[in-house]
Amino acid sequence: MMTQAVRTPWHLWVVGGVALLINAFPVADFTLTNMQNEFWLSPLTAAQRSFILGAPLWADICWAVGGFGAFIGSLLLLMRSRHAVTAFIFSIIGLAGSTLYQHVLQGETTRELFQNVALYVTLTIWVIILALLIYARVMGAKGVLR
Repeated sequence: MMTQAVRTPWHLWVVGGVALLINAFPVADFTLTNMQNEFWLSPLTAAQRSFILGAPLWADICWAVGGFGAFIGSLLLLMRSRHAVTAFIFSIIGLAGSTLYQHVLQGETTRELFQNVALYVTLTIWVIILALLIYARVMGAKGVLR
């Protein structure tokens, strides 16, 4: 029995490449922040640094899962792997935990230290990761992802 190969649409390379570039930022941000890289942290005030570096372990784990999950999902998308969907789901779980910590449990402090910028950044991340999940699911349903 022969199965017909599904051609990779051109937009998969564009979406996957742009997603990989965008999602490299949270990986770098998490890594450099937790290494307490002075150059990376230099734009922050002492209070902002203290808030970020003082986050509980579970919030840091959520941050790592969210960022690395999105990056790995982007790589898997470029590799045409159906596991991209799973990676994006893990990323959403991590993002949900980060959002809970930053905007619900520590919402007042987050707004005080970062004004509305943190909220707008979080909303943008939600839109991007949900769009990537939907895109990966559609590509999986069309047989593009294996």
